[in-house]
Amino acid sequence: MGLAGGSPVDAPCDISPQNGTVPGERGKQDKSVKRGNWGNQIEFVLTSVGYAVGLGNVWRFPYLCYRNGGGAFMFPYFIMLVFCGIPLFFMELSFGQFASQGCLGVWRVSPMFKGVGYGMMVVSTYIGIYYNVVICIAFYYFFVSMTRVLPWTYCSNAWNTPDCTGVLDRNLSSRAALNFTDFLNATQKRTSPSEEYWRRYVLDLSDDIGNLGEVRLPLLGCLSVSWVVVFLCLIKGVKSSGKVVYFTATFPYVVLTILFVRGITLDGALTGIAYYLTPQWDKILDAKVWGDAASQIFYSLGCAWGGLITMASYNKFHNNCYRDSIIISITNCATSVYAGFVIFSILGFMANHLGVDVSKVADHGPGLAFVAYPEALTLLPISPLWSILFFFMLILLGLGTQFCLLETLVTAIVDEVGNEWIIRRKTFVTLGVAVAGFLLGVPLTTQAGIYWLLLMDNYAASFSLVIISCIMCVAIMYIYGHRNYFKDIEMMLGFPPPLFFQICWRFISPAIIFFILIFTVIQYRPISYNDYIYPTWAISIGFLMALSSVICIPIYAIYKVCRSEGDTLLERLKNATKASKDWGPALAEHRSGRYAPAFSPSTESHLEVQPLQPEKGRSEAAAASPVQGSNGSAHSQDSRL
Repeated sequence: MGLAGGSPVDAPCDISPQNGTVPGERGKQDKSVKRGNWGNQIEFVLTSVGYAVGLGNVWRFPYLCYRNGGGAFMFPYFIMLVFCGIPLFFMELSFGQFASQGCLGVWRVSPMFKGVGYGMMVVSTYIGIYYNVVICIAFYYFFVSMTRVLPWTYCSNAWNTPDCTGVLDRNLSSRAALNFTDFLNATQKRTSPSEEYWRRYVLDLSDDIGNLGEVRLPLLGCLSVSWVVVFLCLIKGVKSSGKVVYFTATFPYVVLTILFVRGITLDGALTGIAYYLTPQWDKILDAKVWGDAASQIFYSLGCAWGGLITMASYNKFHNNCYRDSIIISITNCATSVYAGFVIFSILGFMANHLGVDVSKVADHGPGLAFVAYPEALTLLPISPLWSILFFFMLILLGLGTQFCLLETLVTAIVDEVGNEWIIRRKTFVTLGVAVAGFLLGVPLTTQAGIYWLLLMDNYAASFSLVIISCIMCVAIMYIYGHRNYFKDIEMMLGFPPPLFFQICWRFISPAIIFFILIFTVIQYRPISYNDYIYPTWAISIGFLMALSSVICIPIYAIYKVCRSEGDTLLERLKNATKASKDWGPALAEHRSGRYAPAFSPSTESHLEVQPLQPEKGRSEAAAASPVQGSNGSAHSQDSRL
């Protein structure tokens, strides 16, 4: 049972063990003054929930569930959660927490595989660029919803075409709307006002991905707003973001509940929910259903992005990350299921109003968030209120993920340089990364921006993530050695990982990841957006983006082998894969057993994070020496000794 997660209240004077000190150890100040820690474990859990629970939980999972057998999809979904999702989540959390390093620093465990960390940084960069553009569009819809009548309610605007037919057109009664629907089913010509508002006004969509057109200034302004919000929330690293997540990670559940209560009271809501949940057991034998379940679990939890390792690196060394991984993973999946009720209750109401099947109005991705759901909201009394709530929820869901993506990049840079100068100026590093992200996101606000956004979403973070995760499992379990890693976890938590996780890490999870990779390759189809087929050169750019993260792994491995000592290639390989001397717990007081320092100057110099002053044998004056650094984190005046 091991770890004391029992009382969340820390002793006021650090006399008693903090944050789950392993039984039998003397009380330690389980904090890193140089890097900083979470204020408490609630901050870490909420941040990780905000990171894992993103837009995909709302706009992808409900549609996947509906398309893959309804309630029957839940079975493979939870099987994949148990055998792949939670084990990988626990592995990444324990990996980052043990070393107290970001996605680059942790690869002291096997330096040849540091390219995996660089690959994670590349993936996080791509996702961070386009994810904030999606947030900026949600900001735009949030702002324009502050009106008496939503601008996508009727077809009487300058941007509308003759094919536009609104569900609330003044000249249509409900009966006429039903008759008109029969005509529309035959002609398939109807375009909704929300779709025309999205394509012809918000995006002013061009006809080709190469025709960038002009920058959409309203979107550019919202993009700057979203990057400013992200920067201000991360201005002091985890110290500031840890406070913000109390709101950003919890309020979406309030909005979901409000929308759910409103949704189930509408006519047709139960029909929509029935479409969502009715099991089609014959589909459970379909390999595609299992592939979709595994992929959704893998991508939804944020594995191999580097964010989990980064967030866990700010934990105290003896924190029970085993417990946290189970709580966060289950919360993420439960949120996906809950969001399905919210989405399909409203879509069922809309289908009932139009007199069509729910499948005619069901959608996913941007089509759900910015076309189908907003149109359904126009049918509700006080529709601007529900629209404001819905888009505010999307903004918060997106920001929770974006915080961790930016912090992943900043932490990797700061940890890699690792000197006092850059640690004190971490705020400027954050500002630099935010400005770069804003500038790189500007092309996505042009008239062809949505084409590029979907290209990045489909290729930059698809099969490359699967390859990165698979190599990480192999490197830790088979290169570093599963016995070594299990001992590390026992040293950190006070108990070894349960047998189930040991088996999953060594055999089951890598096999499932490999299955996801094969499934992704087999199911691959060239990307398209509605009726637009992407040209070959654009798809080639997509593959180059995907390869740019994976290629970091062999390039760095070759570089490391060439730089390693040894007369033969085999000796160089052994030295390149052997854990470096500074691998292990960051604080000297935790480096016991095989990590115990030899007390030589050369060994001490390898410790990137210096130990705190020992509590025993120190005078009161020495204990008062920490001062506050310019970035808000404390540092020790004699840290260079």
